[in-house]
Amino acid sequence: MSAKGRRTEYLRGEGRSPDSGWYGNGREDWAVSSSQLPIGETGILVSRLLWFLCFLALNTLCIPAALAGKKAKSAGPVKAPELELTGGRKLLYEGSISSQKQVQGRPRIWTRLFDAVVGEPRFHDLIEPYSVVTDSRGRIIVTDPGAGGIDIFDFARHKFKFISRQKGRRSLFYPQCVAVDAADNIYVTDSYSGTIFVFDANGKFRRQIGYLGDGEGYFERPTGIAVDSQTHRIYVSDTLGNHIYVLDIEGHILQKIGQRGAGDGEFNYPTELRLEDNKLFVVDAMNFRVQVFDLSGKFLHAIGSVDHGQVQLFRPKGIGVDSEGHLYVVDGMSDVVQVFDRQGRLLYYFGRPGTGLGDFQLPTGLFIDDKDRVYVVDSYNRRVQVFQYFGVKGK
Repeated sequence: MSAKGRRTEYLRGEGRSPDSGWYGNGREDWAVSSSQLPIGETGILVSRLLWFLCFLALNTLCIPAALAGKKAKSAGPVKAPELELTGGRKLLYEGSISSQKQVQGRPRIWTRLFDAVVGEPRFHDLIEPYSVVTDSRGRIIVTDPGAGGIDIFDFARHKFKFISRQKGRRSLFYPQCVAVDAADNIYVTDSYSGTIFVFDANGKFRRQIGYLGDGEGYFERPTGIAVDSQTHRIYVSDTLGNHIYVLDIEGHILQKIGQRGAGDGEFNYPTELRLEDNKLFVVDAMNFRVQVFDLSGKFLHAIGSVDHGQVQLFRPKGIGVDSEGHLYVVDGMSDVVQVFDRQGRLLYYFGRPGTGLGDFQLPTGLFIDDKDRVYVVDSYNRRVQVFQYFGVKGK
């Protein structure tokens, strides 16, 4: 299948039509009370009113669309970013996600007519997205600290859900990172309350991990989270505590990995986590590197360093691993995504500061699904951008 054919439905967002400024003439004719008219004339009046509304709706739908079509034709198409890589590899920009409106698909004509008359419904937009993951159903789950909740985009079924929890001191205040298990349960760290919230696949609250009472949690500042469904383990980075907690599935502490420092296995503000191929990847933010451990917590190697004052990763954020074992690291300061091989050698990077296609402003989270689709949270631009990686065939 061609790259173009693989593009998905959610990337074809519809633009809003501007409000119509058209008004009919002779509005004083409509000021006569229907009670003053015979029944036959009342029916004619209602009929004329319906025709008037339909005419208004058609003008609202068709005129802006025609003008937009002429404008687009004169401006020319915008070319989507595409990287041709070694060995026939390719990275292709697919689109972006920013609003509930994109989930509904193309509305039917009667829905468009109704919206033109009474106004479009209010859609939920991303405000300050931070982390992203996809589940086994193909749903895209995004934490939004600016909105105080989690957005679930289900493009296959044209459904959208926003999850929040307002329960006094046990509220979801500042959702940070997100992970899912094999049953599509959703795990979200709350850096403000120092706890982890667990919701089922339908968005129903199940439990809160780490709550000690009186609004306090036993994590100083939980940030990154990863779930191993095979071993029933939860891994959580405590950024201010400078270590990684290993919990059982109920939230009991089994192990702590690391301490404050710059040596192997030590941390200086650890943040994002990722489990891949029985390895735990940890973003060691202020040591400007990503450390790799086995599942027992044994240090294996590190990617990125400070060499003669030169920093390879200025502000590492979200991480992910593709089907060929390449490590993707968001650099929030440089507004790019860097890609490394298994030995830690920089292969290439993509992105640049800006608001256009493939540009970033303060990117944060990153996730790669089993189809090598790369999701990058473009936080300041209030969107999640999507790229498709095509590796070497047969691998």
